[in-house]
Amino acid sequence: MEFFSNLLIGFGIVLFVISAIFIVKQQTAAVIERFGRFQSIRQSGLQLRIPVVDRIAGRLSLKIQQLDVIVETKTKDDVFVKLKVSVQFMVIKEKVYDAFYKLDYPHDQITSYVFDVVRAEVPKMRLDDVFERKDDIAIAVKAELNDAMINYGYDIIKTLVTDIDPDEQVKQAMNRINASEREKIAAQYEGDAARILIVEKAKAEAESKRLQGQGIADQRREIARGLEESVEVLNKVGINSQEASALIVVTQHYDTLQSIGEETNSNLILLPNTPQAGSDMLNNMVASFTASNQIGEAMKRGKENKGEA
Repeated sequence: MEFFSNLLIGFGIVLFVISAIFIVKQQTAAVIERFGRFQSIRQSGLQLRIPVVDRIAGRLSLKIQQLDVIVETKTKDDVFVKLKVSVQFMVIKEKVYDAFYKLDYPHDQITSYVFDVVRAEVPKMRLDDVFERKDDIAIAVKAELNDAMINYGYDIIKTLVTDIDPDEQVKQAMNRINASEREKIAAQYEGDAARILIVEKAKAEAESKRLQGQGIADQRREIARGLEESVEVLNKVGINSQEASALIVVTQHYDTLQSIGEETNSNLILLPNTPQAGSDMLNNMVASFTASNQIGEAMKRGKENKGEA
């Protein structure tokens, strides 16, 4: 009997020691109560307590936590929108007592403040401003939460507006507006490109015509110079100017016939080919020039007489 009694005593001591030892994990705080009253706060590591007398009332994580709150509200231009606000917070190590005893449901408390701030700020903004000024909303939420939660032992690390979700019909309308605006810009670019193409094409055609005209002028200038030299050469051998001109016209006439005959794919052209044809063409040209000069002199005399009258 004595053996069993000693065994029971030893077993009871082991149980007492085991129940007196407890471990608190890293980044965790344990709240100890003695007979239902706050006794102490134990940090991470191996800790001791008085069995039966002391109990672990609870444990609080000292890690950074995140709470996502979705708030539905209305903007200044009467558009309903849902905002997702992510709040990152943690228990202040020196205020574990306040965090444990002053606040039962910290998530509900934070959610209430987020709703209050968002529904106070967003109705002041238009929908486009909500997208552009989401950081201002986050700053306002953080400032309000810090002032309120610091008294409960919580530190608000950061607040983020992570999502803005308007009504589906509003999103479709915004997409249509955006698409129309982009089509308008694309049409303007296409019009500018077409206009530039037309202008450049016109410039190229004008430059081509200018160069073509210059080439024709140079060609005619060289022909005239050649004719002048030919007449001078013929005059030196006793042929007067009229006979020289007739000879040149006849020569060019037969050169033209020869050039036409050398073209295999040319169309049929009927031209006079008698020796008298060159002289006839020269006489006709001289008569035409003479008549033109007479008409010009008559018109000039008419103007002079009209001026004297």
